[in-house]
Amino acid sequence: MSLYHDPEFRQLENAVSNVFANFFTDLDTAKRGGNVRAGSRGANSGISWLPPLDVYETDKEFIVNAELAGVPKENVNVDVRNNILHISGETKQDQKYKEGNTHIQERRFGKYSRSISLPSNVKSDEIAAKFEHGVLEVKIPKSENAIPKKITIQ
Repeated sequence: MSLYHDPEFRQLENAVSNVFANFFTDLDTAKRGGNVRAGSRGANSGISWLPPLDVYETDKEFIVNAELAGVPKENVNVDVRNNILHISGETKQDQKYKEGNTHIQERRFGKYSRSISLPSNVKSDEIAAKFEHGVLEVKIPKSENAIPKKITIQ
């Protein structure tokens, strides 16, 4: 029996592969503006997928857009705790897919979650969110002292 076919070796190989896969996924999440925390994903967390985000900034606010295609508005939770924006919820697979044979399934179902750290210069109490066409838009206003001001030179 070769080492490659040894079940213990395969289990170790899978564990090492998962570590590297999670590392690169977390690195990509961080590059896209996500804040990946220990225990925030994985088999024990119950999180099935991470919604893709766009985060951009204007002079007056930060804007976060989360792609949540097919998720009903009622299944979207948005909150801020300890200066971290949390977007979470769950989407269930349509019952019609339980009958017959599924040949392709690319849409994601299950629990989802994304958390991103907010800068200290935001007005947490004035954050507003809207949900249209499968995109959650969260507007996070900057505090007055963070808004750039043009200084006229005399």
